[in-house]
Amino acid sequence: MAHEAKPFRAACVQMRSGIVRAENSRVALELIGEAARGGAQFVATPEMTNVLDRDPERLFSDLPDENGLDEIGSFAQSARDHRIWLLIGSMAVRTGPRRAANRSYLFAPDGALGATYDKVHCFDVALPNGETWRESAVYDAGDEAVCVDTPLAKFGITICYDVRFPNLYRMLSRAGAEVLCVPAAFTKQTGEAHWETLLRARAIECGAFVVAPAQGGRHEDGRDTYGHSLIIGPWGDILAQAHDDAPGVIFADIDPPMAREARQRIPNLALERNPELRIVKT
Repeated sequence: MAHEAKPFRAACVQMRSGIVRAENSRVALELIGEAARGGAQFVATPEMTNVLDRDPERLFSDLPDENGLDEIGSFAQSARDHRIWLLIGSMAVRTGPRRAANRSYLFAPDGALGATYDKVHCFDVALPNGETWRESAVYDAGDEAVCVDTPLAKFGITICYDVRFPNLYRMLSRAGAEVLCVPAAFTKQTGEAHWETLLRARAIECGAFVVAPAQGGRHEDGRDTYGHSLIIGPWGDILAQAHDDAPGVIFADIDPPMAREARQRIPNLALERNPELRIVKT
């Protein structure tokens, strides 16, 4: 759909989700309401808004498939009540016996489901402090990039670890995405080292706004996430940021034409070439 090129207010909801879905939804709805009352027309929550639990037995003991996920209806109603575009950064959704999707949901102001996106890149890592994660042991990777054309802007939807794969963001930007969404649950260690740098890099190289709501703090399942949610402009400038890992809301105004202007000034997306690789052994 064509959209009017005018500024809108965006908000990132920062959370500290635990292992009880109903409690996480209650907190999320409160913070979404705070964002809407602050004038946000687009509100984004972090990765795993509905539950953050690294214990598969406990996770699957109370995780339904999409048809039984009450949170979907609650968040659709919130979008409708507040007349906002609402991106639930992601939720855990059962897809089979001991298998789940890490899935984003974008709701329109009338409560309709506008789009979903399944995280493409699973967080399978071994960190320097001995911390290891194997997201693929529980979650199925998605196989589609998603760009959503709304009356506010064109949004490219991604999740957390995706941010380390720049070709995904270039694909979305070439498809017209003016705002790149990166809801996350970054570990404290990787967040301290890379969070801001990666997000600003994606904004600069794509000439796009980046909206990155995060999980933050010590969670019930024992993990520590970094917080420090960010909204970044297409020139790499920080428009808003959370300065700690506490739950809360940050706001920034987004003017979509600024993304197009940045790409005209530095047209790297249009000028990129794919040379053949020649390996020289000496």
